[in-house]
Amino acid sequence: MADIPVRCSAVSVVLLRVVEGQPEVLLLRRNHTLIGEWCQIAGAIENGEEAWEAALREVKEETGLACRQLYSADVCEQFYEADRDAISLLPVFVGFVEPQAAVVINHEHSEFRWVSFEEALIMVPFAGQRHVLRHVKAEFVDREPIRHLLITAAGVQSL
Repeated sequence: MADIPVRCSAVSVVLLRVVEGQPEVLLLRRNHTLIGEWCQIAGAIENGEEAWEAALREVKEETGLACRQLYSADVCEQFYEADRDAISLLPVFVGFVEPQAAVVINHEHSEFRWVSFEEALIMVPFAGQRHVLRHVKAEFVDREPIRHLLITAAGVQSL
């Protein structure tokens, strides 16, 4: 019996800000893979890098932003990639940024939008993304995040 490999070589980050008491999710429109689709931040884990370090780096590279808090979302995004005949498993992180912080997207994206969770659920193309967004809203917006999920390593400023 043949096995389908499970790959865990990338991270996914749901970036949040709170404006006038309302949470907003950052979505980026893709330029290269999944051209034109709205997605959260995602990227490869580099050699020697911890997953949380990759999350912080990808946030900085793709948006120019720095997280004031970074949490493990306690969930993974998962999907099958037919071109690789593999299942990709991405640990999800939740980053909080200052509401006035300016987004500067890189070449991987054509535009960005801060949207409500309801809008984000309509904009993202994949069921797995919607599952992640619903989980993040339930565990990081509708209730106080569990302190054990806060990443307090160097480079993350905890409030």
